[in-house]
Amino acid sequence: MTTPPFSITKRGPGSPGPRVVLFVEDGGGDWHARRLREALQARGAQVITTCLKFCAFDTRLSSGISIPGFDGDLPDGAFVRSVSTGSLEQITLRLGILHALRESGVRVWNDARVIERCVDKSTATFLFQKAGLPVPVTRAAEGIDSARAFAADQSGRPIVVKPLFGSQGNGVRRVETADQLPAPEEVGDVYYTQRYLRRDADTRFEDWRLFVSRGRVLAAMARVGRTWITNVHQGAEPQGIPIEPEMSHLALEAARVIGADYAGVDLIRDETGKLLVLEINSNPAWKGLQSVTDVNIAWTLADDFLAALAERQRA
Repeated sequence: MTTPPFSITKRGPGSPGPRVVLFVEDGGGDWHARRLREALQARGAQVITTCLKFCAFDTRLSSGISIPGFDGDLPDGAFVRSVSTGSLEQITLRLGILHALRESGVRVWNDARVIERCVDKSTATFLFQKAGLPVPVTRAAEGIDSARAFAADQSGRPIVVKPLFGSQGNGVRRVETADQLPAPEEVGDVYYTQRYLRRDADTRFEDWRLFVSRGRVLAAMARVGRTWITNVHQGAEPQGIPIEPEMSHLALEAARVIGADYAGVDLIRDETGKLLVLEINSNPAWKGLQSVTDVNIAWTLADDFLAALAERQRA
């Protein structure tokens, strides 16, 4: 069955609210998107759910942008839950649509600039370091010789090789010796390499995810893994933790540096115990985090998003 290009959730009771588009995965949206849609509708918004692959630039329209369900008009706001996978050309077009919406005055959460900074781990790491945030020892460069030289410079410690574009721990590998490095064709001949941060004696593998929205930390969790890869998607156990001041400061600064409206910020301690900013996600999942916090994350995100729309309208 062909997936329809969009679905409309009408406004909730009360005065007419904004018309917003919720960009989801191709296929209608996941657990997160459904809860966001319900929360936005409950606050009076008319929500049109679609995928960026169904949008287009079209000079026959006065707005120049075609979004299913809007008949050539523009939404009041756009919440980006997913850009979806695709070819380089497809991703470029989809990000171009988000850029165009922002340039047309539409409030986009998160906008294309943020998504681009987050999805490229090398750019995010550079921006963190430039802002003075502590980060792992990292080198991102073309060519396997660069990765070999980085590995040789780590005083016998392993290194971690990550896909430049990747999430949920997929494709991450620990490399003990240079001959274990992935072949150039496996990584697009770009090696994002980091010093391995765990201690050799570690039996508990843990890092932390903090969920940031509109300049504050909503909730935090430890991710405790059976192996050194601690993504919940890879089987790690989420555990609720109090929001500690140092962790909160680093997470908020990381989101501020990137310019994110909302984000998942991952923190880790190195072998000396120093807290570092590891990664940031512009479209974070929160199903695991929701299971260990009393904060209704979807409803809070809906409140924050609609408050940002109201500010834009007043401005």
